[in-house]
This record gives sequence, structure tokens and C-alpha cells, in this order.
Amino acid sequence: MRGLTMRHPGVPQGLRGTYLGLASDAVIDHMLKLGVTAVELLPVQAFIDERFVVTRGLRNYWGYNTIGFFAPEPRYMGKGGLWEFQTMVRRLHSAGIEVILDVVYNHTGEGDQWGPTLSFRGLDNASYYRLADGGRNYVNDTGTGNTLNLTHPMVLRMVMDSLRYWVEVAHVDGFRFDLATVLGREAQGFDPNGGFFDAIRQDPVLSRVKLIAEPWDIGPGGYQLGAYPHPFQEWNDRFRDGVRRFWRGDVAMTRDLAARLLGSAERFDHSGRSAGSSINFLTSHDGFTLQDLVSFTVKRNWDNGEDNRDGHSENHSDNLGVEGPTNVPAVLAARALRKRNLLATLMLSQGVPMLLAGDEIGQTQGGNNNAYAQDNEISWIDWANADQALAGFVARLAALRKAHPVLHQRRFLHARARPSDGLRDVIWRRPDGSEPSPQDWHDPAFRCLCVELRMAAEGGDPGSGAVLAVFNCGGATALRLPDTAPRWELILDTTRPELTEGPAPQEVPAQSVLLLRSRPDVPEGETP
Repeated sequence: MRGLTMRHPGVPQGLRGTYLGLASDAVIDHMLKLGVTAVELLPVQAFIDERFVVTRGLRNYWGYNTIGFFAPEPRYMGKGGLWEFQTMVRRLHSAGIEVILDVVYNHTGEGDQWGPTLSFRGLDNASYYRLADGGRNYVNDTGTGNTLNLTHPMVLRMVMDSLRYWVEVAHVDGFRFDLATVLGREAQGFDPNGGFFDAIRQDPVLSRVKLIAEPWDIGPGGYQLGAYPHPFQEWNDRFRDGVRRFWRGDVAMTRDLAARLLGSAERFDHSGRSAGSSINFLTSHDGFTLQDLVSFTVKRNWDNGEDNRDGHSENHSDNLGVEGPTNVPAVLAARALRKRNLLATLMLSQGVPMLLAGDEIGQTQGGNNNAYAQDNEISWIDWANADQALAGFVARLAALRKAHPVLHQRRFLHARARPSDGLRDVIWRRPDGSEPSPQDWHDPAFRCLCVELRMAAEGGDPGSGAVLAVFNCGGATALRLPDTAPRWELILDTTRPELTEGPAPQEVPAQSVLLLRSRPDVPEGETP
């Protein structure tokens, strides 16, 4: 909440860092220009600062230390009333933007056995928490010291009451569940039909809102990507890592990229789930920003006071020739192109794209990939140095995605023939126009992947046109267009970000993403 508005010149000084600041005209206008349809907020349920953070002179910035599940965080208020939060939601809704809350029902701010007794521990320690060693210690499947016990009926009731409160009183549109595997872990392990999921599905209020899982924790069997039941969507770290590695030039990542482009069907296409089940992302609050992803190969978390031991060490990042900030024109150009390629891949993939706030304007955290305690200019978005050209490019990508339903389908694509025209809904191609052989998919030299997309064979609109997307992490190569459309028109070339449309090219530039759309066969000069 704070980072988005603390340095925004269009937000009144007294509203910066608050719910009302987020609802200001300047911030909403920016999101509308980008094509944003929903904003997901890091935790805004009342939380506290951990002792070890305070002793370092820092504050909990992300908010994953909840203590009040029925109260908005006071530090984001002006006069301290719930009406400020409600006003923010109402103004965002009036702009057509939904509000999704990141919620933390896996642990509380009371920490381990050495932490403070603030509420739950003093009320009924053995019911609220999962205990170990005869009750002397806490199960720590969250890595934060304690784990809430959602197998207890009254704890589950509290969570359900809290969720309904935020929907019915605060009017939010959905939730992203932090470390959601905890919520589904029963005595025998993770259960997609466990008590929490059953309660959600049968609830007349909560079954109708957006539900997003962070599908992992550090407990036994903690990684559960793809295992959540309908109607849950899931953060897809396979997309994040696979796309990063493809564009970094890692060997034999083209086959993995193909799976990510089609919504990671190998994970999500079961039990009647939608192709929108995958929440695709390149970056999130946890890790490098997009700018840092193309600027650093090593994390720089020294300001956190943990001797740079915290945060991920393997970020699949690439500095493009110089570590950190630089003025070398060739390096700056390469970084700008890499960001456009990453963003284009995100926006052209099946699933739901999620963009980290600030990535659209080149936000940097100076290489800090774990800024959980940096409630300062390390994390606050630097609007004064915003890359407006990049923001414009992101807006174009969002507009292209919206304009072409083939890019955001609800059904998974499996190369099945369409009854309307006999053409397959997805056709993989090499740049020479041929279809890849089984050997090609495992060939380290196969670095230019083309995919021809149409609406799904089952239930798709046959009237929607086809698109051809090209992803090239190698050198320039000749391009032969398929004859499955009368004419192809270029509508995106990441090496020429200012281009909006043009004739179909005969070559794929090095390190580029192209998007072409099919056009009816009409005489030159006439409008199709």
C-alpha cells in the first residue's frame, strides 16, 4: 500500500501511503492506461513488526505478520476509519478495477514459543496452533515460527468469518492465500478435498469470489502446484523460472517454453479446470524486480541486516554484460530489449498475467531480492525516474491481448482439429515453416519457436482470427509464414517497440518476439 504512492507526485502529500492514496485519480489513471483489471494488495489485515526487525531499526514492509484478521492495517489510514478502505474499494470498482487481498491464514504474528503472547496464544494455544514435542514447541511449516491449526473447527470458523467480513463489509473481490498448502494440510497430508476447501466451496459468499493460491510451503509435501481444486487459481512459479531461463539462453528450454505458453496444461488441465487457472508472473514482491532481473546476477540484501544470507540465491537472472547500474549504451539497449521480450512472453501466454507494480516503469531495488523490511526508498516506486516508453509498451501489450480472444482462452489447447475449418487450434512451427520433430524439441540449437493459435476446437468462437507468435532467443533467422491463412500482418516486434502494424517480415530478428495476425485475402488498398 505504501510503496505505490509514497513518491507519486500526483498523490496529495497527506494521502501518500494510505488507502485513499491508492484511490487517488493519479494512481487509478495510471492503472487504467496500463489496462489493469485487478489490483492485488500485499497484506492489509492488521499486522505487527517482528522483534528482530525492530532491533535492526527496520519495519515490516510486506505485512506477512498478521495479528488482526478482522481489521484494516492502521498505518495505511489517515483518520483511522474503515470507511477509508471502503472508499478505496468503491473508487477502484467505479474505474472497473477489482480488489484482491493477499491474506495470511497460515500463521500469526505471535511467532514461536519465544514470541509475544498477544491474543491467540493466551486464549487457546492448543486449539489455534499446531503443536509439537508434547505442546512445548510449534509446528513450523511456514518458516515464521508457528502454524495455524485449520483442522480445528473453531479456527476454521474464524478464518471463514474473516473472509466473509472482507467480502460483505469491505466489498473486496477475492483473495490470494499465502502459503496455501498449510490451509489444505490434514493429518494425512495435503488434501484438495480437505475441510478448508470444502468450506469454501459450499459457502454462498466465498464460492463466488476470486480465489488464488500460493501453492507451496516448507512443510512435508509442501509443493502442490496444480493440485488445487476448482475454482482456485494458482501462482505459477514454473512459468516464472522457465521464461526467465529461456530468455537467459539456458540450454534446451524451448520445450518448457511451449508448455508455459499454453497455460501449463501438464499441471492444470484436470478436473474441469480452466486454462485461466495459471497465474503467470515474471516477478513478484518476493525476488528481483524486472529491472534488477536484467541488471544483477547476484542478490544484494545487505540492508536487511542478515549479512546477505536471506533471499533466493538462484534467480535465473542476467546482467547483460555489466553487473548493476551502467551507462554503456549497448548494455542499456540489450536490457531494454530483454525486458520487452519477457513482458511480451507474459502477455502472449494462456493463463492470467500478473505484473509487479513498478516493473512497467523500470523500478529497481538496487539488487535487493528480499525487501520485506525495507519500508523506504529501496522499495517505494520511483515515479520521478519512470520509463514512460516501457509503460507505453506494456499498455500496448495489454491492448493486444484484450483485442485478440485467442490469447486468453478458457479452454486448454491440445492441437485438436476444429470442426469449423479442420485446422488445429495450436500448431507448433520452426521458423522455416515445418513442424518440429521429437528430436527438435530436445535440440539445444532449437531457439526460435513459432506457434500458430486459433480458438479452441471445443467451444471456441470459429469467427475469431488466428495469430502467429514467434519467440527467438537466438540469432536472426529466415521466416517462412504458414499457408493456413490468406495473409499475415505484423502487429508486434519487440526490436521495434514503436511499430503498431506492418507487412509480414521475411526474417526474425535476433532476440525478439513477433506477433502476426491473419487477415482476409483482400486486394491491396481495400479494408477487410
